[in-house]
Amino acid sequence: CRLFCKPSALAQHLVQSLRRSLVLGRGCWLWPNWPQLQMLWQLLQLPKPEPAVAREFLQLHDAGLVALDWLIGPRGAGSDSGGGGLSLVLLLIPNAAGKVTGGLLQLGVQALQQGFVPVIFNRRGHNGCPLTTPCLQPFGDPGDLREVVTYLHCRHPAVPLVAVSEGSGSGLLLAYLGESGSSSRLAAAACISPIFRGRDWFEARMPWLYEWPLLLHLKQGLSRYARSLAKVVDVDRLLGSRSLRELEEALFCRTKSRPTSWEAYWERNEPLRDADEAAVPLLCLCSADDPVRGPTARSLPLELFRSSPYFFLLLTSRGGHCGFPQRRPGHSWGHEAVLEFFRAMVEFLRAEDRRKGLPQPR
Repeated sequence: CRLFCKPSALAQHLVQSLRRSLVLGRGCWLWPNWPQLQMLWQLLQLPKPEPAVAREFLQLHDAGLVALDWLIGPRGAGSDSGGGGLSLVLLLIPNAAGKVTGGLLQLGVQALQQGFVPVIFNRRGHNGCPLTTPCLQPFGDPGDLREVVTYLHCRHPAVPLVAVSEGSGSGLLLAYLGESGSSSRLAAAACISPIFRGRDWFEARMPWLYEWPLLLHLKQGLSRYARSLAKVVDVDRLLGSRSLRELEEALFCRTKSRPTSWEAYWERNEPLRDADEAAVPLLCLCSADDPVRGPTARSLPLELFRSSPYFFLLLTSRGGHCGFPQRRPGHSWGHEAVLEFFRAMVEFLRAEDRRKGLPQPR
């Protein structure tokens, strides 16, 4: 692995923490040269046993609904409460299609065993969440996420809140961090195999092996709300889309009430549009052989990680898309690195508060 970041006390503490935990020194899977197989395994392999989930609906300001799935179940013996005697609330953000993958569930189970309080954020109309208004969430619009974070902070005011996103869902988290700045209410955040440049990603297109299943998954979910969506979009054009770009344009650009251009849409929804305003430690875990994100040279903003004191890029040569497996199939060293990052950041921030004499939350 290579760590790209701006030298700082925070970066030094992170390096020491990762070395101390030995997360990065546990080898790789038996098939390191097959990123497609690594990705499919992490996406499809569900944890055994599957975690019990308690669903909670949150009504938003416009009467729309999002769903919060709290992972519940017995905690592992000898679990780590995240340091300092407090648990961490972990907000899990699925990809932009709303697919809760086996890898994301495995991360939630692993976090639960280590004393975290994991909760999955399901967008409007995704993963069985009813669509009560003819409105879906654009690629980089963090409005709904902002309300969810505010609710979680009010529900657990004395517990640090951290967030992790997977794949294309990282566009939402990156946009939120930029727009919120120092008012994000998050102690730290992480992105696993993020898509940094949304417009370029849609225009370049993924290999058909990945794009078509994702496109069919989205159409299947949207077809359930065809009658409601017919009020605002051309449903025939939407369900007849032959690429993710065509579907995105039909859903958010060619609307009946407020049509807009493809260029104007991305001016408002590009994930890194306000990246300079971000003020929360963020770890991005990426692989050079990611078949979904695209070539490293044009898809990774390396200069951002070298100039911002809050952005950290952990780049590995092999790992696929959201893969990063260990020798045991179904386990990911990337998940361990993310959880260790959260513990290190909370530990560092508490030490800074004690050094400055700031009161601890009660």
